[in-house]
Amino acid sequence: VQLQASGGGLVQAGGSLRLSCAASGFTSLYYVISWFRQAPGKEREAVSCISFSDGSTHYVDSVKGRFTVSRDIAKNTAYLQMSSLKPEDTAVYYCARVPSVGSVIGTCGGQADMDYWGKGTLVTVSS
Repeated sequence: VQLQASGGGLVQAGGSLRLSCAASGFTSLYYVISWFRQAPGKEREAVSCISFSDGSTHYVDSVKGRFTVSRDIAKNTAYLQMSSLKPEDTAVYYCARVPSVGSVIGTCGGQADMDYWGKGTLVTVSS
């Protein structure tokens, strides 16, 4: 199993970026992809997630209305569209898999719930 995150970069405040998380090495749709981020000096936090089986989603309050998570089942890829970016969104973003979960209900899970992680992709938002 592999998860490959990409799409990070440098963007001005108010701008947009789209992150991708390509999954490979498994065929089941019974899983959730969670997006985490870790800012310098801060703990890693989950910001959004999506179920590959039913498309249910969850967002933390700080990104609601600005970030949109989606998935392309044919490509086994999850996306995180980030708009109206703020300097406080600056972080390394990771995608991770929660196995054997069909729906997202109220939470993206904690780090201990993830079985595979992609390498991080750095998002820097300048003011």
